[in-house]
Amino acid sequence: MLVSRLKNNFFKLRGLVYLPGLVLLLCLPGLLRAQSKLTISGIVKDSTTGEALIGATIKTGQNGGVITNSYGFYSLTVSPNTYTVLVSYIGYKTKPIPVNIDKNTRLDIELTADNALSEINVTAKTKAADNVLSAQMGVNKLSMTDIANIPVLLGEKDIIKTIELLPGVKSTGDANTGFYVRGGNADENLILLDGATVYNASHLFGFFSTFNSDAIREVSLYKGGMFAGYGGRLSSVLDIKMDEGNNKQYGVEGGIGLISSRIKIEGPIVKNKSSFMISARRTYADVFLKLSSDTSINTSSLYFYDVNAKFNYQLDDKNTLYLSAYLGKDDVGVKNTFATDWGNTTATLRWNHVFSGKLFSNTSFIYSKYNYNIANYDADNDIKVYSKIEDFNLKQDFDYFIANNNTLRFGFAVTHHTVVPGDISTSEISSFNPKVIETRYAYEWAAYLSNSWQPANKLNMVYGARLNVFNLIGPGNFNTYNADGYLLSTQNYSAGQGVVSYINLEPRFLASYTFNSNTSVKVSYNHNSQNIHLLSNSTSALPTDLYVMSSNNVKPGIADQVSLGYYRNFNHNGYEFSAEVYYKWLKNEIDYRDNAQLLANSNVEQELVYGTGRAYGLELFLKKKYGRYNGWLGYTLSKTERRFDAINNGNYFPARQDRTHDVSLVNMYGLSKRWSVSAVFTYGTGNAVTYPAGKYRLNGITTYYYGARNASRLPVNSRLDLGATLQGKQHKSYHSSVTFSVYNAYNRKNPYSVIFRDSAGSPPHTEAVETSLFGIIPSVTWNFNFK
Repeated sequence: MLVSRLKNNFFKLRGLVYLPGLVLLLCLPGLLRAQSKLTISGIVKDSTTGEALIGATIKTGQNGGVITNSYGFYSLTVSPNTYTVLVSYIGYKTKPIPVNIDKNTRLDIELTADNALSEINVTAKTKAADNVLSAQMGVNKLSMTDIANIPVLLGEKDIIKTIELLPGVKSTGDANTGFYVRGGNADENLILLDGATVYNASHLFGFFSTFNSDAIREVSLYKGGMFAGYGGRLSSVLDIKMDEGNNKQYGVEGGIGLISSRIKIEGPIVKNKSSFMISARRTYADVFLKLSSDTSINTSSLYFYDVNAKFNYQLDDKNTLYLSAYLGKDDVGVKNTFATDWGNTTATLRWNHVFSGKLFSNTSFIYSKYNYNIANYDADNDIKVYSKIEDFNLKQDFDYFIANNNTLRFGFAVTHHTVVPGDISTSEISSFNPKVIETRYAYEWAAYLSNSWQPANKLNMVYGARLNVFNLIGPGNFNTYNADGYLLSTQNYSAGQGVVSYINLEPRFLASYTFNSNTSVKVSYNHNSQNIHLLSNSTSALPTDLYVMSSNNVKPGIADQVSLGYYRNFNHNGYEFSAEVYYKWLKNEIDYRDNAQLLANSNVEQELVYGTGRAYGLELFLKKKYGRYNGWLGYTLSKTERRFDAINNGNYFPARQDRTHDVSLVNMYGLSKRWSVSAVFTYGTGNAVTYPAGKYRLNGITTYYYGARNASRLPVNSRLDLGATLQGKQHKSYHSSVTFSVYNAYNRKNPYSVIFRDSAGSPPHTEAVETSLFGIIPSVTWNFNFK
């Protein structure tokens, strides 16, 4: 076995050695051609706010165009000559700039938004969308305008509830901000806020997400074809970037709703060089609870708050510093009965440096923590539980612009993980005697290399690999269990001593072939690994769910996914259509044994079983992008299954997230300059669940026995949400609007859970009791903006 493992690791490492040479060989023609040419480079910004524009297009009449990277930087390679550089971005006026290029030139550009463009003008001035021309597939980018116009629960704009309306993404249910992507579990999605991992993206047990939309600038969801710089999860990446603030003028905006209020302040620190943004939000349900005459209610706590902040400073034309932070907390409890609070803290310090017109660097120091506290108060058994997962991360990224059709991206990252599964304390007279649950530590190392190349006029490719090394370290006692959960051995490791290491080489490949400016086909392959796992025995993620790391028992999760897509734009790129099919293989999937105890269990790995999975499906997406009416229709046809030797006699069974059909229809219409309306309809197959197959009664006690795992279904889930926005009269420095929304407009009682019990008055008969969370819920929010 040892020889086999060494052999496998040798081939992985040998492949990593060969990979840079292969990439360099493929890049060589571009490198040789670039020697005799010059470079125009710089940053494209919004002329009103000073924020960098991501994905702006820069081109000349004789040379192929390039687009700005994630920080607004571009590099255009040209021959010495006089040019008119054309700079364009959707919704902005195209800017022609005459330049004489006789040396490498720095050219920073500001674009002006053109709010007066009609639908025809916008589409006439806009090139075919990246969904057709780029190699990237399985990606959805959402504008904050779309998110603002979609009606949601209690009027709170919600990023995660919005992405659940996209094909391939499925909600974990009402009152939950978890989501499933292409058959993966909820913990198999990497959620990044300015590069920092957010482990639990929920407020109030999932009624709201942690992301205040006022503080967000861009949202990108990657379901397939992941860039090699992303890693650590099997199914998707949700990359969220915070607003950078306005470096030209001060502004205040916010809103007051039925359950929460929010405010955002932004402005320059040094005009045109630095800016700040601070945004805060808080609910005030607890204020109304205090009005109750019931002591158990008026002494309860029920609120959340979150704060986003970002600062940046441009030191010179080659160096810019950014500092962003997030702090969020929930507090729910009843005095002298129970209390629970949980929250996320993130911070990112980033340094952008331009080495030359061709080499761009981004260095990040990232901190992330998620923790929760639970307290149960009883006269004899006071119990408190504290748990956390904490990361310190150093990340270095480089973009090297070899030529207009050839870009090399590479970098590395190292992360120190700390997981406290449960620090349990009790009162002196407590009869509960918990076992010690030890803190676990690990280092996770990664290096990646990716090349974006256009070898022919109609062919685009993105290929590369990521090397991931995971080292679990001491101190602590580490148990080894067999497949049946029996203890085989226990070994003690000192601080910093290696316990187990895993090496995974993750190749990534995408390619697109463009038939014309409106039609293309694409193919991709991803190999991903995951070393942080979420254990949950409920159908939705809870704040108290347990995180564990790969260990001598828990192997890294592995996913291989292939996908094929067809993309078509029509009517002057005003409509976009895509059809994608995918197949995903999953290894080392984790489930729990029947009747497993996950919380406060020092031997939780004993309760786990390991198996495989598969997921496949078809995703259809049709979007109207411009005009008074816009929106999209998404449909997913899919199958998701798991297989464990210890479950269901070793046969495949539907995973909890298996839903055959999933439909979302999003509609937004501008009735006039002041009134706009929206409607969202969703429909989906019910969740896979396990119902009792029979029961028996002994001494007056009913015991149920169950058949095959997840062999039954909850009823179909559907909902219609309505919204309307009235814009106030426009003033020079002030604007306001009022948003009305109706959640679940036809009062559909969607099933949250179903339990079985003996029928009242007739114990031999069984009745199913269905629980639904929300009926029809109207709301109103007043929004304001001062500039």
